[in-house]
Amino acid sequence: MAVKVASEWLNSCSGCEVAILNLGETLLAVLPQLEFVHIPVLMDHKYFGQTGEGDPHHIDIPQAVVGIISGGVRNQEHVEVAEAMRKSCDVIIALGTCATHGGIPALINQWPNADLFERYYRGSESTDAHADPTGKVLPACLDRSYALDEKIKVDIYLPGCPPHPDWIGEAIVALLEGRAPQLPTKSVCDTCPTIREGKGKLKHLHRFTKNAHYDPAKPVSEMHCLFEQGLQCMGSVTRAGCAGKNGQAPQCITARVPCQGCYGPVRQNGNQLLDYLNALASNQIDFTSLTDKTTLLEFSGGHGLLRAKAGRQ
Repeated sequence: MAVKVASEWLNSCSGCEVAILNLGETLLAVLPQLEFVHIPVLMDHKYFGQTGEGDPHHIDIPQAVVGIISGGVRNQEHVEVAEAMRKSCDVIIALGTCATHGGIPALINQWPNADLFERYYRGSESTDAHADPTGKVLPACLDRSYALDEKIKVDIYLPGCPPHPDWIGEAIVALLEGRAPQLPTKSVCDTCPTIREGKGKLKHLHRFTKNAHYDPAKPVSEMHCLFEQGLQCMGSVTRAGCAGKNGQAPQCITARVPCQGCYGPVRQNGNQLLDYLNALASNQIDFTSLTDKTTLLEFSGGHGLLRAKAGRQ
């Protein structure tokens, strides 16, 4: 009998759904064993009945074994959909860094809603001024953008912006086989093949305003570590996984640019900013040389880690 699957997207861009399609042959192999009962990106299934005949106060998500949710939680509708998925699904998978840690949308947590609405509805140069929308027009915004597990219980975390299809496939196949998925637990640094000389030489970091030093004719394994070149590479505080199961170098490093931290902290409850500052201190590097500390939480500003700065009401 096919395993029933429900899928939802909340505060997200649909990149995680594209990553599911990028499973390719793996997806084709498991599709006969899956029955999608709710997936807005692919099928039309209304929350309140196909013709609106359902209870307008009850979101109808069909019962499923697996629930896949991408995106964080930003408004009241997201809360209600997430709670409905939790009630209807035995296992909830948080798909992508927006769901697991807040992702890029959580950068808005640096400003209160009043500032957001002022900029969006009146302050933008291309916007005709308008009053803030009421809750009757749009779902009411929450006070900030939340990671999924701040609102409902999550069983499996698949970070990444987007997650590599290999790990999505591993999670699905593992559930079909009745076992726990084998997902990355190391840092990007642990999987990076670049040359390192060790502690003690680097004292300051600098902006990534020019290319790193490398020979484009040589493989990544013959390039010197970007962090040791003074670039703000976040590999030491970011979970591995972007290279998939093939054992190749991390994707940013392959492109000869520093890791941007898109898989979130190595530990689910980690803090990339705090972990990075600790790494600088342990390497005797001047932490004041960091040009923008906020970028260290560019993908993991949920869980209250990014907050409105002093002076913002």
